[in-house]
Amino acid sequence: MKRPEPVQVIKQRRDKALQSLLQGVPYIQFMGFKFDRRGDELTGIMPYQDMLIGNPMLPALHGGATAAFLETTAIVELSWAMMWDRMEAGEDVTKLRLPKTIDFTIDYLRAGLPRDAYARATINRSGRRYASVHVEAWQDNRSRLFAQATGHFLMPQPDTNT
Repeated sequence: MKRPEPVQVIKQRRDKALQSLLQGVPYIQFMGFKFDRRGDELTGIMPYQDMLIGNPMLPALHGGATAAFLETTAIVELSWAMMWDRMEAGEDVTKLRLPKTIDFTIDYLRAGLPRDAYARATINRSGRRYASVHVEAWQDNRSRLFAQATGHFLMPQPDTNT
């Protein structure tokens, strides 16, 4: 009987796969987005920066920064779900392509305050070609969302030339 892998080895493999995914998208670094992983669940984090302010009179987060954060969280969640089984089977998942946005609809529920923001995405449907994702964003209180979005994505097709 084969012994199970040590927990630390499993954590390192998962953390390495997530870092590979995030480092493959320069925009994620530019915007300063981070992702916290607990098992297979991801929480997006948009640390507050002055450059994220859209209305300095309030002050409030720029709607474009909020939209980018929600869309990035959706794409990372979809990619992470796509990678999970392959990663757990020991496959190299560092070269997987990202889903492409078909449409993305955002509901701005209240002004984003000048502080850190958090988001979680839920995959409503994911098939071979198409996926639907819902994302919710909050700041201080998970039950007081400041934005939410629904997006549809074209899933990357496996290479048929190999």
